[in-house]
Amino acid sequence: WMDSRGRDTTALFAEDTTTGQRQLMGEDSRADLGNTLRHPVTGAVQAYSVNYLQNEWKFIDAELKADFDWLKQQLGEGAVLVASRTKADDKWIVGIDPVSKVAGTYLYDRKAKKLSMLYVARPELQGAPLVPMLTAEIKARDGLTLPSYLTLPKGSDANGDGKADMAVPMVLLVHGGPWARDTYGYNGYHQWLANRGYAVLSVNFRASSGFGKKFLNAGNLQWGLAMHNDLLDAVEWAVKQGVTTADKVAIMGGSYGGYAALAGLAFTPKVFACGVDIVGPSNLETLLATIPPYWESGRKQMYSRMGDPTTAEGKQILRNASPLYKADQIVRPLLIGQGANDPRVKQAESDQIVSAMQSKKIPVTYVLYPDEGH
Repeated sequence: WMDSRGRDTTALFAEDTTTGQRQLMGEDSRADLGNTLRHPVTGAVQAYSVNYLQNEWKFIDAELKADFDWLKQQLGEGAVLVASRTKADDKWIVGIDPVSKVAGTYLYDRKAKKLSMLYVARPELQGAPLVPMLTAEIKARDGLTLPSYLTLPKGSDANGDGKADMAVPMVLLVHGGPWARDTYGYNGYHQWLANRGYAVLSVNFRASSGFGKKFLNAGNLQWGLAMHNDLLDAVEWAVKQGVTTADKVAIMGGSYGGYAALAGLAFTPKVFACGVDIVGPSNLETLLATIPPYWESGRKQMYSRMGDPTTAEGKQILRNASPLYKADQIVRPLLIGQGANDPRVKQAESDQIVSAMQSKKIPVTYVLYPDEGH
């Protein structure tokens, strides 16, 4: 089992279904456990992964560890993924994501110790000037550690030591969800923006998933509050590290990340140089009022995490956290992209804030895609 009952992070247990006796096989206080590797015939767990800053394999089977060690020697930097194994366990399909090179997929012959290239994931990027992704632990103002990812453009890290030699404009790229997470690996947004000369910072702010229940629940009723402060603290960290300067930070994201961009410009009008909101909600009351039918089972959870619109107190929490009501505070350039067919964040979420800004003669660039969803 993967089980988190009675504990903070999800752990791995073996259970004898006849006696009910359980044995703890793996745990990590920093993060939930991820995938397992199991014997293709017996199903016995041979390894499990912990995805804190990077995905790390922990081995129960010594032979499997030897295979991974050999694969790492051959393939170099990057996370190894075993996608498939024969029943005889003599051949594997393995992938490697080196981040700054194109990811490849190979046939691995265990007995012959031979790797044969099958294909690369993005052939058009072979030889492209891709850059590494760096990991960072950023302290929030209340002491919470925020696992984060930084990408530096080539110009700002000439010797490739992972430290900024010169400050450049930065994009704070905020993940959606918010009950999701950023991970280590090839990231198209990071590479594209870095290629254009921007540093890119992605932060697992409180409410992100994968780091245990306390971290997740630290974001309850904190939209626009502590969740937003985590992003501000990350910007301050990047400025102190010499990655960027305080006047050259953009905020950008989709879904919750789009909300974060709107909140950044509306609640802290002078912090960000500009914002890009992709399908982000501007009014949390109307967002919850238009939950699609296939989300109905999660309604109660969303109320407990965001604010309950059926109570006066909950309505006020949602209203206070809605950028729509502070649209008149926006002074920085804002670009909004919205799909007309979005079933989760309806077009009205973007229409509302655009109308509010236009009524106050505040400039905004609005791009509506007539045949796009979320």
